[in-house]
Amino acid sequence: MLIRSAESVLVVIDIQERLLPAMRSPAQTVRNTRTLLAAAQETGVPVLITEQYPEGLGPTVADLSPPPDTKVLTKTHFSCMEDATFADAFRKLGRKQAVLAGIEAHICVTQTAAGLIEQGYEVFLVSDATSSRTAESEQAAVTRLAANGAGIVTTEMVVFEWLGQAGTPAFKKLLPLIK
Repeated sequence: MLIRSAESVLVVIDIQERLLPAMRSPAQTVRNTRTLLAAAQETGVPVLITEQYPEGLGPTVADLSPPPDTKVLTKTHFSCMEDATFADAFRKLGRKQAVLAGIEAHICVTQTAAGLIEQGYEVFLVSDATSSRTAESEQAAVTRLAANGAGIVTTEMVVFEWLGQAGTPAFKKLLPLIK
């Protein structure tokens, strides 16, 4: 039930230059994803970032510059797990939990979550780091994924579960990001 830093992977899906402005809450999505990236780096959680057809949608937004050793994978499938390069990279990490953030919630994020659940992984959708063009689409994604076994969490839930305790150097470094 808890998200463990030793067991999880942060997957940032398609937060790209030409796609982000059309989202319902772009600033919140970027801010919270940036917090997740910092927390992942501080707690040793590997990160995979995807870009859907970057030739047309542009690269990942500059505010989300990936941490060192982060793979940025291009894809054309809506589900990351249908892309052989992504699926292979995810499996090689040997983790059983996937923490998902990105856009659009009801398309690529939902299809990726479904693919991971079908393959037996624990999936956590970070609802405040995920967006769609409309509130209805976003809510439909959350409702559907929750009904099918995904944990619906917030950025703060993920950060505090990865940290596990207060008073550590990682806690002190990340606390300003969530205050």
